[in-house]
Amino acid sequence: MKPIILLLLATMIISISGLTAVAYAQEEGVSGSADGAKLIGAGIAFGVAAGGAGVGLGYVGSAGLAVISENPALQSKVFIFIGMVESIAIYGIVMMFIILGQ
Repeated sequence: MKPIILLLLATMIISISGLTAVAYAQEEGVSGSADGAKLIGAGIAFGVAAGGAGVGLGYVGSAGLAVISENPALQSKVFIFIGMVESIAIYGIVMMFIILGQ
């Protein structure tokens, strides 16, 4: 578990250090780093939502298959739970478009 935490910490430090840049005077009509920040924010919003939905779908899917193998009548309820987990990824896509639309 510790190597994963160290890898995530190193990735965050490298990412944050890459966001700091030298400040230059802005030219007319150029939005500058605001577009880059929007792209990074949209990517993070969608990436975290999709990753969380993937992890959740793994747990719900495996438990759902176990339930369906014991009682096939509960198949519709399992599909409802899977749909609820997938809605997290859809919320991430919506947030991505909201961030990019600003």
